[in-house]
Amino acid sequence: MLIEQPARFLRWIYPHAVWRMNPNERVVYLTFDDGPIPEATPYILDVLDQFGAKATFFMVGDNAHRYPELLEEVRRRGHAVGNHTYNHIGGLSWSSWKYLYNCHKAHRILQTHLFRPPHGWMRAVQYRTIRMFGYKVVMWDLVTRDYSKRLNAQDVLENVKRYARNGSIITFHDSLKSIDKLRQILPEALQWLRDQGYEFRALK
Repeated sequence: MLIEQPARFLRWIYPHAVWRMNPNERVVYLTFDDGPIPEATPYILDVLDQFGAKATFFMVGDNAHRYPELLEEVRRRGHAVGNHTYNHIGGLSWSSWKYLYNCHKAHRILQTHLFRPPHGWMRAVQYRTIRMFGYKVVMWDLVTRDYSKRLNAQDVLENVKRYARNGSIITFHDSLKSIDKLRQILPEALQWLRDQGYEFRALK
C-alpha cells in the first residue's frame, strides 16, 4: 500500500501538490504518464472514447515533439495535457537549473499549467520554483504499477479494484512497458469503475 497508495507522510513532503480530488464526489481522474507514443496512446484514446471517459496525459516533451499529431489528437478528443519534463528526468538526479530548464523546454511544446514530476520526486527548491512558475503540481492517489515487471495484467487490475476511491487520481502509463498489460485490462478496469458508479473527469 505504501507504493500503490502513497502514505500520508509522503503527501506532507509536497503539501500544496494535488494528491487526491474531492473525496465526497463519486469521481476518479485517470492519468497516463510518459507518452505520447504511437504504440500505446492511440489504443488508450480509443478505449477512453468507448467509455466516454476524459483523462489527463502527462507527456514527455521529447515524445510530444516527435509525435505532434498525437499531442493534437489527445487535445482534439477532449483530454487534458500535463508536463512530465522534456526527457523524463528525476529531480533528485539533476541540478535544479538543468531540471527547471528541462521543464521549461517541455512547456514550450505542451503549453499547460499541470505538472507531474517523473518518479514523484523533486528537490524542495525545484518544487517551490515550479509552483512559482504557476504550475499545479499533480501527484496521485493510486499508482497502478502497470510498468512493473513483477506484476501481470491481473495484478494491475486488482490494484485498481483495491485502491480506487472517491476523488482518486489514478496513474497508468502510455508507454512500451505498460501497453501489453493495458491492452488486456484497461477496458475491464474502466467497466469496473463505471459499475461502481464512478464518473471519469480530466484534471483542470
